[in-house]
Formats: sequence, C-alpha cells, structure tokens
Amino acid sequence: MAVNLQQLVNDDGTLVSRRVFRDPDLYRIEQQQIFARSWLYVAHDSQLRKPGDFLANYMGETPVIVARGDDGKIHVSINSCSHRGVPVCRSDFGNAKRFVCPYHNWSYTVDGRLDAVPQEKKVCSKLDKEKLGLKKVPRVENYKGLIFACMDPSIESLDSYLGDMRFYLDCMFDRYPGGVEVIGAAHKWQLRGNWKLPVENQLGDVGHGPFLHGSLLKNTPQVDELEQFGMNVVPKAGHGVAVRLMPPNTPLDQCMWGADGIAAFDLEVQAYLLERQQEVVARLGDVRARLKPLTYSVYPNFSYLWGNNTIRISHPRGPNGVEYWSWWVIDADAPDHIKEKLRVNYTFFFGPGGVLEQEDSEAWAQQVIGNAIEVADDAPYYYGLGLGDAKAHPELPGMVSSCYDEHYARDFYLRWRGDIAIGLAEKKP
Repeated sequence: MAVNLQQLVNDDGTLVSRRVFRDPDLYRIEQQQIFARSWLYVAHDSQLRKPGDFLANYMGETPVIVARGDDGKIHVSINSCSHRGVPVCRSDFGNAKRFVCPYHNWSYTVDGRLDAVPQEKKVCSKLDKEKLGLKKVPRVENYKGLIFACMDPSIESLDSYLGDMRFYLDCMFDRYPGGVEVIGAAHKWQLRGNWKLPVENQLGDVGHGPFLHGSLLKNTPQVDELEQFGMNVVPKAGHGVAVRLMPPNTPLDQCMWGADGIAAFDLEVQAYLLERQQEVVARLGDVRARLKPLTYSVYPNFSYLWGNNTIRISHPRGPNGVEYWSWWVIDADAPDHIKEKLRVNYTFFFGPGGVLEQEDSEAWAQQVIGNAIEVADDAPYYYGLGLGDAKAHPELPGMVSSCYDEHYARDFYLRWRGDIAIGLAEKKP
C-alpha cells in the first residue's frame, strides 16, 4: 500500500485528506495499530459489583467479555470459543457462573478458563485445559471506576496514557464521595459515518453548536457564556476537553453540574445539586469547582458529555459505519427520585432519540458524501482555525486556547498519523 503520510495529514495538522475517513486499507491498519495497541474503555466498576457480573463489549471490532471473577478482579476475555470460534456469551450483561458455547457445550469460567468439555470423556486423549481457555486481554486497569483494557501487554500504564486528562476526568468521576454509577444498559445505535467523526465532535468541537443546533442554542445565554469563558484544552495529544472556566467568586448555582439542564426548571433538583456543589469545592478545589466542562474525548474512541452525564464509545464498523454506545452516569448517592428526574436530562438532548443527537448524526452521515468525492482528494479538509494560539494556562493543565480553536483536532490527527506510520512501517518486507 503506497501512502504519502504528508498527503494524509500535513505536518501541522491543518490539512486532512478525505481518504482518512474512507480508505479501507487505512481502516485495517487502524484496527491493528490503534485499536489493538491503545487503552480502550470497556466498562464502569459500578456495572460489575459482584463476582460473576459481566457485560459484553467490543475493542475495535473484537467482541470481548468483561467480568468480575471469583478473585474479585476484572477479567477481559475475547468472546470466541477456542474450539470453533462461536461466541460463548450471548447476553449484553448479567451474572453467570459459566459461559457455555452453544455449538459443542464447551464451558468456561467467568475469568475465561476452560472448565469442561463434554466430549473429552468419549475419547482417549486428554486436553490441556490450561492452554485452551478464552484468549485473555493482557492489560486491564481502572481509573476512578473507569475500566480500560489493552491488547498490547507492553503499553504504558493507564495513568501515564491519560496524563493531564485525569485532572478533567476527576471533575465528574471523582466529584462525589460515593463515586458515580452507571444505570441501565447501553443505548446502541448504528450511524453512517467514520468512527473518528463522533470522537472529533466530542474532542472539543463546540463551534458547530450555535449553527447546527441553532433552533435551540442560537442567541442564548449559554452561547454567550461559552464565548466569554469557553476554552478548548489538549491535555495530551489525542485527548481533548471543551470547558468553561468561570471567574472567581461566581455564585455556586452558576458553576454546579446541571445548571444548564433540568436544574433550571426543578427547584428540588436545583437544591440538591447546589448542596453537592458546596462539597465539590472542598473535594476538588476552587479551580475545578469553577470548571464547567462540555465534552471530553480520550484517544482513540472514549467520550463523555458533561451536560447529560453520558459515557460514549464510537465503535468502528467499517470505514463508513459506526456503532455508537452510550451509558448514563449519575451521582451514586443521589436519592432515587432525584435520579429519576435527572434521567430526563439524559434522554432529551442526546442518545438515539435526542433532539441534538439527530442533528449531529445527520451531519456525520452527510460527511460520508464529501469523503467519497475522489476528484476532490486534492482539496483536503481544513483544520487550521486558531493555529498557533494555544498556550499554557495559569490554572489549567495542558495547552489551552479559545473555544473555537481546532487544535484539539490537529493534535488528534497528528497522533493518528503517527500510529498509521508505525503500522505501515511494520508492513514493509
């Protein structure tokens, strides 16, 4: 495969080829070089409370089972029987003693060990069950309840991989003494578009909000606040956060989580969130108590939406396909009736039926049309807004710039180009 990396993504990241979003050869390298060698989010700790609890997920296109074993540890195994490859887990989540292949009834423990082979007693030769368990994912680590896994045993630690992104993740995932929990199963829906498009959107693309979502956001106080206090941050190349840093002495009710949502309309919810915000000041400090994030992304495909407390994963399904998953996250100690009221905040704007989600999804699908125009390959997409503006900030870690600076995307695609370059080098004879 002949590839000019400079033509895919130029050296300052301002020009990105349409091929990046459509080329099947590049897509295959992504599976081998990015999804097999990066930390990928697979579950939240609250979903796996007891031994035997499990959920099914994907790492790239690889189906995996994430389960808490009898040893109390989280195990991630590839969901494919070592006999004939059939998936041994057919449920999205639950609690189990064994995973049993429906084809020949080979049985595996929740941590992936081969436990029983019905045919074994009918033959003379004996199996070495220790060598025939489900293929294990070698690295599994947890950050503040977020469970990530990686196929590459030599990858750096998760803490190192996240870097300064931890400062921003803590704004929600270390916000409450009792932590947060994921409630309910994942919402899952199919989208037309490349997997990188939803990720890019969540890295910090707030520039589309007043326009694509103009029916709800145009000329609103939220847009004024964004333009006055909003910033795009790159904590580490490939990761990105869009935030609003409110000035010192801003009233707590203007800084608290939920101020832009249902709290504005429900006095009981408002009172509860205000009480929790007072605790946040002591727990996370003044700066993070004034920080109102908008969107997060961790390279390559984990995202988090602050406004409706949603973890999101962009699962690749071919160059022009995405399977998008989202889970609702909430303060674990919140009373049940408060959780139920906040659930409306989760479903109204985003998710498969969300009013803003529909507009984003349509834009990504329309991008497929532009990506496919081969005669325009000499006209790459422009990502140069704000070039050279990002700099260190006195209160926030990472490189920081205005809310319309596209440095979050430039750094993402430069990291992507580096990974593709390694994949291409390894393919050379």
